[in-house]
Amino acid sequence: MIARVLTIAGSDSGGGAGIEADIKTISALGGYACTAITAVTAQNTLGVFGVQVMPPEFVALSIRTVLEDIGVDAIKLGMLANAAIIEAVGAALPAGKPIVLDPVMVATSGVVLLPDDAISALKTHLIPQATIITPNLPEAAKLTGLTLSDEDDYVAAGRALLAMGAKAALVKGGHGVSDHLTDYLVHENGVESITLPRIQTKNTHGTGCTLASAIATGLAQRMTLSDAVNRARTYLQSAILNAPDFGSGHGPIWHVV
Repeated sequence: MIARVLTIAGSDSGGGAGIEADIKTISALGGYACTAITAVTAQNTLGVFGVQVMPPEFVALSIRTVLEDIGVDAIKLGMLANAAIIEAVGAALPAGKPIVLDPVMVATSGVVLLPDDAISALKTHLIPQATIITPNLPEAAKLTGLTLSDEDDYVAAGRALLAMGAKAALVKGGHGVSDHLTDYLVHENGVESITLPRIQTKNTHGTGCTLASAIATGLAQRMTLSDAVNRARTYLQSAILNAPDFGSGHGPIWHVV
């Protein structure tokens, strides 16, 4: 049976991130993508120029209609826009399904996508339900209140996220500066590090969305968490290497690899 993945996130008119990146990723890895759209954005490689947020009750309705008919094997959470949507999503999530939480707070262009009250709601309503949370370094620092400067700090942030209720945390090292990029998968049985060469490129738009969706697809296909994360990282690396170099800013990656 084809694995069903529901992505709950915002739409990117430029096609590089959000729902569009999620659908491409899930499809490329052999899954079937369903969606609940939280917001519509007007954006391209240069930035976000407008956001229209969906009503929370409509987001919840979108989730229910998918669950009641098609069903899901895993859920990916991305841009959730505000506290009201976060609360509605948290209440609508089904029990017993893998949930991958990508805590989208700031766009690659620097636009803030999640206000402080929504971050508090994220901690209360979603982190305790997460099978895995996938913050980058700034997001991990914001969520935990820790200063992150080295490997020990990254692992400490992962453990702090587990203490908040997440079953696992993938603290991503993409905002580091070394020639190699290391992500830290922290879970109840220990820590796994995943190191790959850093690709020097401006084409990184949608990498967080893509990685989280790839992990969700792996979990929907009943891969172990470690295997799902490792396949997702390899897939993302190829997608960055094959980026089409569109636009004048942070270009999209190529999902069909």
